[in-house]
Amino acid sequence: MAEKGSVELFLQTAFAEIGTIEGPKDNETKYGAYTKANFLPWCGSFVMWCGNEAGVKIVNTVSTLAGANAYKKANAWEDAEIATPQPGDIVYFDFPADGLDRISHVGIVLKDNGDGTVTCIEGNTSPDKKGDQRNGGQVAKKVRAYKKSAKKGLPLAVVGFGRPKFKG
Repeated sequence: MAEKGSVELFLQTAFAEIGTIEGPKDNETKYGAYTKANFLPWCGSFVMWCGNEAGVKIVNTVSTLAGANAYKKANAWEDAEIATPQPGDIVYFDFPADGLDRISHVGIVLKDNGDGTVTCIEGNTSPDKKGDQRNGGQVAKKVRAYKKSAKKGLPLAVVGFGRPKFKG
């Protein structure tokens, strides 16, 4: 078992949730219940729940925009185009053409793929490209572009990365 507060336990906790589906009501989850934000979009609640289960302090990111700003204020932020993402980083998204021109989704970096993309675990997303990427109703593993040089076909959606403090 990984050490409480470690990046390993944080990632193991998130990974174990892949496939979890909200419900029975819209946006109803144990993650939202934990943050007292049940029945609201729950990507940030998922990240915070994983942190709590693993003993990792995550800034309040129920509001994704406020979470990103908190990491910026704490000097624990890297803009996407100049970032070197690390496992356990909190990744913030603004999906092009989704009707919201701001940070509107958050996930956890599993790994940097070395090609301008990251593999992430995200709550409240769609497991495929067709569904809603920021309110898709399930925990899924996704590949997301963070550099303009990334593989073609992936929208450039990552705005930046917040870095929690881990033990070990």
